[in-house]
Amino acid sequence: MATASATAFPASSSSPLRNSKFRLWWIGSAISLFGDQFYIVALPWLVLQITGSSVALGAILMAASIPRAVLMLMGGAATDRTSPRKIMMATASARTVFVGAIAVLIYYHLLHIWHLYLLAFGFGVADAFYMPSASAFLPSLVEKEQLLAANSVSQSTTLLVTIAGPAPAGITVKVFGAAWAMFLDAISFLFVIGALWRLPDPPKSQMTAKPGLWSSIAEGLKYVNKDTALRSLLLVSAMLNLCMAGPISVGLAYLTKVRFASPTAYGICVSSVAAGALIGSLYAKKISVKKIGVLLVQMTTVMGILASIIGLLTHVWMIAIVLLVMGAGSGTVGVHINAWFQRRVDRAVLGRVASVAMFSALGLMPVSFAVAGLLIHWSIVGMFAISGSAVVVVSVLAWLQPSVREI
Repeated sequence: MATASATAFPASSSSPLRNSKFRLWWIGSAISLFGDQFYIVALPWLVLQITGSSVALGAILMAASIPRAVLMLMGGAATDRTSPRKIMMATASARTVFVGAIAVLIYYHLLHIWHLYLLAFGFGVADAFYMPSASAFLPSLVEKEQLLAANSVSQSTTLLVTIAGPAPAGITVKVFGAAWAMFLDAISFLFVIGALWRLPDPPKSQMTAKPGLWSSIAEGLKYVNKDTALRSLLLVSAMLNLCMAGPISVGLAYLTKVRFASPTAYGICVSSVAAGALIGSLYAKKISVKKIGVLLVQMTTVMGILASIIGLLTHVWMIAIVLLVMGAGSGTVGVHINAWFQRRVDRAVLGRVASVAMFSALGLMPVSFAVAGLLIHWSIVGMFAISGSAVVVVSVLAWLQPSVREI
């Protein structure tokens, strides 16, 4: 496989953006991701407009998150049994139809709340198949030496769009209405579909024969279980997400509401995390790292210490700076971990193993949300202190494991 990659791409192409295949994929994905910001802004606005209920909004978000987590392993198995490119084209096409149909219903004043439940559920199912497919497809576009830079470009683009996209999306919803926001999202999917249409499937040598679906899932789990370093990394990832997902998502929203009474303050906090992650992603490829496991432990320890003091901070700018640093650490580690993961895993099982990794990150998030909510009722300061301390404990335990230090 390495020989094939070296033949396909000249060694002199140091930047992945000089690679026409990666560049085509990057442009299509970026436009589609920008369109998604219109969906992300319009969906909660529609739910609250129809129901006025935050409970209904939470239920609709759960309608997307449950199938995403439950079907993630199946999505990885399907990726390796068929073609990641074809799966991405199918899911993007389905989402185009879903969002376009909702836009038509809104435009003609025929929308009901159950339509949005179906939309969220459909997006959750699509995500479960699209996410592992995208992770498995990227290594086929660049050579191994370009994976770090390619992941940096992809992650940086995602964060940049996440920072820049919501403002024009909100203006569109306010001025033209949610129907046009949904129409724009539907149109944006056509760009990634067009890019995928022009790109080739991964070489046949990178794809397995077609075992049964459940056998494929079992093979992916066995692959992870046999790789001590990979298994340890996924366990650490799951624990870190358990400790941080709820406090950051639920805790920041609650803190800014009760302490600053301003949605702008919450927006600043969210943007600070994304901006920090963008900075970390951009500079990650310039940082030479011999032991990614050591970098992971160092960064997560710092992030845990910073998270533990968030509840004590009394000004928005203080919280923003802390979140900026935490985001930078997360972005730096994320790029290096993704590149290590894609280089290490056999491409024949990359989709399945990627789905296991995503499941380890997403599976415990509902638990984290619930625990954070309970702790907030006790003390917002205590919740952040416990969360940050737990991250430090996980980091120390990870450091004690040779399999993590040797990554």
